[in-house]
Amino acid sequence: MPMTPRERLPYSAIVDRPPLKLPGDARVVVWTVVNLESWSIERPMPRVVLTPPMGQPILPDVPNWAWHEYGMRVGVWRFFQLFNELGIKPSAAVNGQMVEHYPRIAQAMKEAGWEFVPHGYEQRPMQTVEDQPAAIKRAIDAIEKASGKRPIGWLAPGMSQTLETPDYLAAAGFKYTGDYVHDDEPSVCETAHGRLVTIPYTFDMNDITMMSLQHHESRHFYERGVDQFEQLYKEGAKRPKIMPIPLHAYLSGQPHRFVHLERLYRYIHAKPGVLFWTGAQIYEWFVGQGGLDRA
Repeated sequence: MPMTPRERLPYSAIVDRPPLKLPGDARVVVWTVVNLESWSIERPMPRVVLTPPMGQPILPDVPNWAWHEYGMRVGVWRFFQLFNELGIKPSAAVNGQMVEHYPRIAQAMKEAGWEFVPHGYEQRPMQTVEDQPAAIKRAIDAIEKASGKRPIGWLAPGMSQTLETPDYLAAAGFKYTGDYVHDDEPSVCETAHGRLVTIPYTFDMNDITMMSLQHHESRHFYERGVDQFEQLYKEGAKRPKIMPIPLHAYLSGQPHRFVHLERLYRYIHAKPGVLFWTGAQIYEWFVGQGGLDRA
């Protein structure tokens, strides 16, 4: 029988663990995750901004498909410019289909040194994937071909999984996953094929949650981001913390939102003792701290 999440993620109170230590006595690691997806016009859209007429879903859903397409044509290039100016290399959660459908973006990611993190092969919940090991392999193959490197991290569409998914990921050779929002520090996930590292992800600093589900005003991303950072920065004086910031080009790449995203990044970037790392860098640091042997 596959393990439950409670069995895979042994409970650990943060106050009971020895503090980790960052290089140069840094306090906070900011993990930027740019989610870049390919949406199929043959299926209902993963998310909508325009509700269907009379409440009846219709296919093809061209308006919402085009809303997402704006992020790939325009929004993502704002990210490239900002992160290039600040010297930040994000992790990019990308579908296998994304690198096939948008080779121009994949090439720009490779040239900029972004980390490629498989985000499924198609943008659909893992619970709806008939053959998960085959789909995981297909995603790895497409991304390795586009990036020139075999990926070590995984982030599922919508962080979706069945009880068996972590075992499939470990069997495929993944080293870390971002599919959990249960901690401020990396932790371990037990699988049938050894331990995976979980790198903290977030709903609370995720633009989908704030902008698409909670419908906050654009400036709220900056305000919440500053509050989130300042608390972690204060706590980071005694034990360093990870601050994930998940972004979507069709949301935060919109002009009225991007101005506040840029304000947030420039605010954090000006603070001493802050590192901007990829998931792979966080993984290597955590393992170097003996993380795989932590209870």
